[in-house]
Amino acid sequence: MSTSENARPAVLDAATLRELIGSGRAPRLLDVRTPAEFETAHIPGAYNVPLDMLKEHREELRNHLDEDVVLICRSGARATQAEQALTGAGLPNLKVLGGGMLAWQAANAPIKQGAPRWDLERQVRLVAGSIVLVSILGSVFLPGLKWVAGFIGAGLTFAAVTNTCAMGMLLGKLPYNRGASCDLDTVVGQLREGSTTGRRS
Repeated sequence: MSTSENARPAVLDAATLRELIGSGRAPRLLDVRTPAEFETAHIPGAYNVPLDMLKEHREELRNHLDEDVVLICRSGARATQAEQALTGAGLPNLKVLGGGMLAWQAANAPIKQGAPRWDLERQVRLVAGSIVLVSILGSVFLPGLKWVAGFIGAGLTFAAVTNTCAMGMLLGKLPYNRGASCDLDTVVGQLREGSTTGRRS
């Protein structure tokens, strides 16, 4: 692992970001949550670049991000992964919104709201918990099912240690979480347009 991946990302707190936006010196805001989470609530002016897309196309995106960038997710974990990916692509001036949208909303900062949906972390808890519960109950009849619960437990432990979540990435690809169209060409077009005409609402 490189030094840049081991380094802690620069963190910007909600109050400072709000102050920058209010003063007209807003950085480029990239929200790396799923399209569904983004549609539910996001910071006005943010662009939605889901984490899986950002990781896969970081080189293409890097060409449209030559300014100060603040990465946003629900709590900061996915934004930190995005920061590592973009740092690896050679992008400077990256910051992570400390505490993510949870901190932004706790500060009563402005948000643009849509139809409410479950965030990805809540979906992971539901799916993982349901699999464990069904496996334990089912093991009364099929003892081997207890190993499914063990596998899920090991997966959650690995996710915590590595600050990644394979289940979350898989759930993020479901139609429920994809929401409106969010492909690379659309995102790049919005970033290019935003560079000359302003931020996405």
